[in-house]
Amino acid sequence: MKKLSIIYLVAVVLLSSCEGFLEEKPKDEVSSTQYFARPEHARDAVNALYRTGAMQLYEANGSYAGARIMFGPYLSGFVDNEYKGQEVHVQRGQTMTYDGLNLSSYFNSMWSDMYVGISRANNAIKYIPETPGLSESEMNKYMAEARFFRAFNYYYLVRMFGAVPLITEPYESLEELFPERTAPSQVYALITEDLEAAISSGGLADVSMTSNSGRISASVAQTVLAEVYLTMSGEAVGQDNYANAAQVAREIVDSGQYSLVQHSKNGQGQLTENGSAYNKLKDSEQVPGEYIYYYEYEIGIANNIYPSWCYPSTISPLLAYAIANNAYGPTNDLIASYDPENDLRVQEKQYFHSSIELDGETVEFQRAPFMWENKEAAYETALSGREMPIYTYADVLLIGAEAIARSEGVTSEAVDYLAQIRERAYWNSSSAAIRSELATMSTDQFVEEVWKERVRELVFEFPIWFDVMRTGKFPRPVGDGSGEITFVDAVGATNYFNGTIKAQNMLYPLPEQELQRNPSLEQNPGYAN
Repeated sequence: MKKLSIIYLVAVVLLSSCEGFLEEKPKDEVSSTQYFARPEHARDAVNALYRTGAMQLYEANGSYAGARIMFGPYLSGFVDNEYKGQEVHVQRGQTMTYDGLNLSSYFNSMWSDMYVGISRANNAIKYIPETPGLSESEMNKYMAEARFFRAFNYYYLVRMFGAVPLITEPYESLEELFPERTAPSQVYALITEDLEAAISSGGLADVSMTSNSGRISASVAQTVLAEVYLTMSGEAVGQDNYANAAQVAREIVDSGQYSLVQHSKNGQGQLTENGSAYNKLKDSEQVPGEYIYYYEYEIGIANNIYPSWCYPSTISPLLAYAIANNAYGPTNDLIASYDPENDLRVQEKQYFHSSIELDGETVEFQRAPFMWENKEAAYETALSGREMPIYTYADVLLIGAEAIARSEGVTSEAVDYLAQIRERAYWNSSSAAIRSELATMSTDQFVEEVWKERVRELVFEFPIWFDVMRTGKFPRPVGDGSGEITFVDAVGATNYFNGTIKAQNMLYPLPEQELQRNPSLEQNPGYAN
């Protein structure tokens, strides 16, 4: 498989108080009706969506700042950034002192990028059906992808900011220049409508993304839809959609397209060199059985900077990178969430590492991510084209386990989904014992076990603060060396950096820049504006 070509000329509508100017067609710009004149125009319009909006949260903002998707984990106190002295968003996030004023530009970058993605998706959705020369199959595929990306961008917006303006038409006039916020339930209604339409249209291939030349497949849309239903069942909307989440997750599992990567063992039952499932995931560009949705990189076009975050800055002179930065370094709270003896994920050179071998010598350092390590990039080229997973099969199993337990009880199916995660992590433990223990739990006990594995398993998919927002519960490691985690009410709890979580923190603040631009908007309660 090779990379998706991103070629899209974007028409820009310049707003002005001069009516005559608005009637003039700029000679160097192309209107929407002029642009969608050939099939390749529709193709390029959709291709551009793969790199626009919510996906940009996963891009690196330089070596120091981390990716914007890391802001939630910074709030949790489970990860740190050694350059937080100059990266104010990290400091204010960890101390819970951020608002729409002091981090206006930071939140505005999230807000505006996602609305650009929504605008481009709206444009595609309106004009693809009018594009001459498109076959029916091409139109179905492009429309399904465009609706997926519109839903995906709104999903991130509504989780982060709550009520947001719901815009479903391209920006083509001065009407509706100052849209008001729309209730989350209505935003979620559009999200589920778009995702369900994308899945049922037949436009998305019924194969994995890795088998679909890197294009969105039906299982990608299903995975997002399953999580959307789970989120809607939580604090933000409060609708009971657990049964819907369970059904969609079950369809992905039953498709047989995915499975967890397993360990390789020798004749004595020990792991072979680099034979752990986590090492296999780390060293593979794509993992068809486990990666469901990923962000593509290509050396020379879009370089992946995540490997430079696998080492502290003190190691920089030993690397090909000009600067390394432990921008996503695990704190003691995260490490204390794992059983240090039995959980393979926390062992050296699995999820994390604290040393490298160089010229026959061991160089030790503060624990850092190992899952993004790329030796060729680190020591030779400073360039990486490795893909970054956004959703994996582990996500689906955990979504399904929680949703089934909430809607049907602790069934053997729910136990199986969660046990698959546990059996891989606790690879020396008895499978029968793991499943037997889970099967005897009450629904609430079982769901908390799912939440624990979301903390431990999905570290590199960044859902921890979204889960706090969804459940209203904050994970607190017991800290007795057992790896046990308890869950306390989020509001009033403190994170690892002694930041006190307040009710307002269950949403991000609207950026002051956007409030100034649109007088119809009001700040989320509790934040300065």
